[in-house]
Amino acid sequence: MWRTFVRQATADDLEFLEAIENEADALFATVFSIVDWWPALSYTTPSLQSGFILVARENPGSDPIGFAHVLEVPGRSHLEQLSVMPSVAHRGRGRALVAAVKSESRLRGCKRVTLRTFTDVPWNAPFHLSCDFIERDPDSDFLRDLSAAEQQRGLGYGRRIQMNLDLTDELPR
Repeated sequence: MWRTFVRQATADDLEFLEAIENEADALFATVFSIVDWWPALSYTTPSLQSGFILVARENPGSDPIGFAHVLEVPGRSHLEQLSVMPSVAHRGRGRALVAAVKSESRLRGCKRVTLRTFTDVPWNAPFHLSCDFIERDPDSDFLRDLSAAEQQRGLGYGRRIQMNLDLTDELPR
């Protein structure tokens, strides 16, 4: 069984996140037959948005192999980015990060976790469904504005959906 260690990101972790996201996002280029998928945003400068970043590692002292970038908006957490290096994928790394996002969000008083994702990509919507997310219509200005922002960023390659996870229905583990 593969072990995954998840913790809050430190300043030293930030330099790894862009490379992890770029490597993981390269898989989208193959699914959507895109020659040049745009590069990830830099995580080396502090975000102006409130939230948190969790990193996954194979061992307590090893470099990050995956991360979850979460924005905090009133009453909820929004899973903005979940990336795992393809070389260590399919070993529960993403699932461990999602579980940690749920836990941290509960600790911060959030009632739910939201995300937007590609519906027909196996490691996107189907994965999140297996983590107890459900498809929902956007129900706030923040979530409705994300669709327009995605179009501006060029995410119109495949159908994207809004997903929610209600944290009030789950007991802390």
